[in-house]
Amino acid sequence: MVAFGLVDLTNKVALITGGRRIGMVVAGELAARGVDVALAYARSRAEAEQAAAHVRAAGRRAAVLQADLSRPEGCEGLVSAAIEALGRLDILINMASVFIERPFDALTAADWDTTVDVDLRAAFLCARSAVPHMRKQGGGRIINFSDWTAKSGRPRYRGYLPYYVAKAGVIALTEALALELASDKILVNAIAPGPILAPPGTTDEESRAVEQATPLGRWGGEIEIAKMVLALLDGDFMTGETLRVDGGRHVK
Repeated sequence: MVAFGLVDLTNKVALITGGRRIGMVVAGELAARGVDVALAYARSRAEAEQAAAHVRAAGRRAAVLQADLSRPEGCEGLVSAAIEALGRLDILINMASVFIERPFDALTAADWDTTVDVDLRAAFLCARSAVPHMRKQGGGRIINFSDWTAKSGRPRYRGYLPYYVAKAGVIALTEALALELASDKILVNAIAPGPILAPPGTTDEESRAVEQATPLGRWGGEIEIAKMVLALLDGDFMTGETLRVDGGRHVK
């Protein structure tokens, strides 16, 4: 009989780009499994420090690193800084995202670049910088973040054109990276969140409308993403996949 158990993550090192809100809970759950965590932030240092405090409270090391992921050198420098701070890199979680509503007629090239550079290009650049270090250790994990709408294969909301295109690109990036890196034992998968947390400024009426449109009838909460991250780390035979965590939103 085959014995099933959780992968031993003790003393592994994870880098999370985007340590706010959901990232904070993911960091805490990783630390509870023995992982040291580097947290990257662009402007929200206070939230990143709060996430680091959760990691340290679990008895693990944490590093808080500022990075401008819209610039290639920012991505490369971030990975180097994380390894310098914590000694190695086993897990890369590309969570950083720009989510801005902009009517089509008001879109500019700068709006496009602002979103696509962070949501898509930075995931590639951080992975490119991380892979040589993972190869030295005989493998690793890369977890990208897409969106339930992109995984569903069609846009659902007007005003988010660059965001949708970038998140659809993340799915393609995940598949291509998985193929490129399979022989290195680096597994690459993506998570496509749905109604996990209400965006700042969401009214009670808007929140209830989302709940009514979601078959499970509620917002998921940050822990549901953390559970999926851990599930991907515990698996050894899935790569190139994008998994929706959306309460069934895509089937309604």
